[in-house]
Amino acid sequence: MLEALESDGIRLAATVMLVRDTDAGLEVYMVKRTGRGAFPDLHVFPGGKVDEADYAPEIFTDMEDGQASETLGITAGGLRYWVAVARECFEECGVLLAQRDGAFLDFSQPDTVERFADFRQRLLAGELHFNALCEAEGLKIAADQLAYFSHWITPEMAPRRFNTRFFVAAMREDQQTLPHLAEAADDAWVLPQDALSHGEDGDWQMIDPTVRSLQTLSQYSCVSDALAGIRSGDHLMPLTPELNAQGMQPLR
Repeated sequence: MLEALESDGIRLAATVMLVRDTDAGLEVYMVKRTGRGAFPDLHVFPGGKVDEADYAPEIFTDMEDGQASETLGITAGGLRYWVAVARECFEECGVLLAQRDGAFLDFSQPDTVERFADFRQRLLAGELHFNALCEAEGLKIAADQLAYFSHWITPEMAPRRFNTRFFVAAMREDQQTLPHLAEAADDAWVLPQDALSHGEDGDWQMIDPTVRSLQTLSQYSCVSDALAGIRSGDHLMPLTPELNAQGMQPLR
């Protein structure tokens, strides 16, 4: 039986940390939320609520719901998080984590860029859902490009509460991030240690899950090492009562 999308005022959600290799080291993509809503002006990773339509096993080839659910430590519905991450990544960042016939689309082609820019606008307008887009274009989510990272539940004192699964995904070289301006006031590719410095200096506002995630990412010098370490499940700092009070949950 699938988890309820909302229980006791806590909404299921998913977050994606896009990472890429640079000469300076591993960078992660972050956005600054607009000055409205429950968490205004924060620097965060892209993400959002899990939708009912995100349960779409038909748009996977290399993962079944049982495997996804076991990875998350739940009984059923794990695939919803992978779909939510892929959908939010495309909606918020313009980055497509899906393949056709086992290969990524070539976004160096102007007609592909234009066609998918139109799809994105329709998604943002609520005229189309991501799984329908995938079926229409013969796309399958590249589940092996996503690594499950962490689990956080917003503390009780927060204005809105979310039960959020964090994922990491490698950014493709032939795509470019393009923030959804209705939700992002600014965006940046940044070294995790530099983002932490911005927070320490008071230039960026960040909540504890973001800070802890950046601290973990700062241990890795490249994307391949990060993905390997995260998939091993040994990447997180020990779960202490203090971290649990901030919302950190067991990985599974």
